[in-house]
Amino acid sequence: MIKAFNVAYFTASCDSVKDNTGFAEKLELDYPILSDPSGQTAMAYGVVRNANRLFPARRTFFIGKDGRVLAIERGETRTAADQVARTLKKLGVEAAGSASGFGKIVRLDPRFDKLVPPGATIEVLAKGHDWAEGPVWVADDEGGSLLFSDIPRNSVYQWREGWTEAKVWLKPSGYTGVSSYGGEPGCNGLLLDSQRQLVSCEHGDRRVSVMTKNGGKRTLVDNYMGKRLNSPNDACFKSNGDLYFTDPPYGLPKRYDDPRRELDFCGVYRLSKDGKLTLLTKEMTRPNGIAFSPDEKTLYVAQSDPKAAIWRAFPVKADGTLGDSKVFFDATKFVGRMKGLPDGLKVDKAGNLFATGPGGVHVFAPDGTPLGRIDTGEATANCGWGDDGTTLYITADMFLCRVKTKTKGAGWK
Repeated sequence: MIKAFNVAYFTASCDSVKDNTGFAEKLELDYPILSDPSGQTAMAYGVVRNANRLFPARRTFFIGKDGRVLAIERGETRTAADQVARTLKKLGVEAAGSASGFGKIVRLDPRFDKLVPPGATIEVLAKGHDWAEGPVWVADDEGGSLLFSDIPRNSVYQWREGWTEAKVWLKPSGYTGVSSYGGEPGCNGLLLDSQRQLVSCEHGDRRVSVMTKNGGKRTLVDNYMGKRLNSPNDACFKSNGDLYFTDPPYGLPKRYDDPRRELDFCGVYRLSKDGKLTLLTKEMTRPNGIAFSPDEKTLYVAQSDPKAAIWRAFPVKADGTLGDSKVFFDATKFVGRMKGLPDGLKVDKAGNLFATGPGGVHVFAPDGTPLGRIDTGEATANCGWGDDGTTLYITADMFLCRVKTKTKGAGWK
């Protein structure tokens, strides 16, 4: 939320708006607490937070300190800064502060300085997206580029060094139907296979696909024992070529309660190189981000459940299946206090976890000790290594960001 002298304003997602003095029957806020300029809580609405924070329409509400809705700006994405400034001017308000800074680096342990150097900043590379996800670095003869998903827009965007904005690279990205399909139809997690082909976790088409070289997409998997998957979310490869992925219901128009659901659980799966699909566990209520430790003896899985916002660590057996898990870290106490839920994650060469969750990107030692946090100030969806493996690219709501580190991603040479 950006503060002004006597007006607070924030962006929210909603089904409809009655008028400038009240809300419709259902409103889900990106920011649950409204604060006055002194930092004291001026008011708080009774809010049901949605795990993925998105609805078909978005609005920016300008709230007076007495709690009245003074103005509403309508738009498919967040209201642009210049539009906000114009509205504030109309209301006779002088905006306080500026957008020159973005987020902050929170240091909790001296070991963090060896990973994210003192003085490191969060650099914004692109903005204006609906919900950015799945960043993956693609090396090429032009210095490489980053691809990332915008799920509501059903698109994959590309960004290169020197660009001031990202450009549409692929549309549609995750839903190829002709009828409307909820608020999050596009692809989510992106990664490259051993042939450097793009693998996508697709919400609307409810599959994991691969973009073949000089050709179209091929479905890798779309069902378990004849029943359609929920909406594949994120994935990672084991060094032997097996693909591990998560399957929560976020891509379904009505999510867990969608009549299209054919599976009564949210699974973590392995797709072997020979095409065999194995259900590894269904103990997690909302499995999301997924990554291996550098030695591949541990599989980490995020759970984006506000009632149990945790990361689990699974021992990987010799045959590639999973043993009994343990809670690696529990962030439930931060839910509501900081934006976001456990989501995408990556691991560095030393086994440290860079895991998006409440408050940005949490950095954990291999034993689960919190070392620090890259606090974007936004609900943060995912992260991925790029450039020479030392740059961490971050998708945070409408923003694509990066942080230069002193470490290197697992698997990077």
